[in-house]
Amino acid sequence: MMPSCHLRSNLCSSGGGHFTYAKRFKELSRIRVLVLDDYGLAVLESDERRELLEILEDRYQRRSTIVTSQLPVSQWHEAIGDPTFADAILERLIHNAYRVDLKGESMRKRLEKETVD
Repeated sequence: MMPSCHLRSNLCSSGGGHFTYAKRFKELSRIRVLVLDDYGLAVLESDERRELLEILEDRYQRRSTIVTSQLPVSQWHEAIGDPTFADAILERLIHNAYRVDLKGESMRKRLEKETVD
């Protein structure tokens, strides 16, 4: 699982010197299920938008991508930070997608209450 705010650092990390950007990108595109956790915590930088679009384009209709976010879907466009990229990224995410909206208290809060009681 990779927090989406760490997309750039994950792609650019050397992995102990074993990965180039191209190898890391290829590795991410081959993962059966890619999880972008906590999407929308920060507005994407220009390079991050391009990289995310490339990954999603490569995975489109071939591999699964799961996005978790506390940010309402209606605000995802703004979190991407550029209307053109937002349209392209969201089109690839939302087309053929299953959406699950969870309601209620977070599990962290619930577990905290249980340990206090």
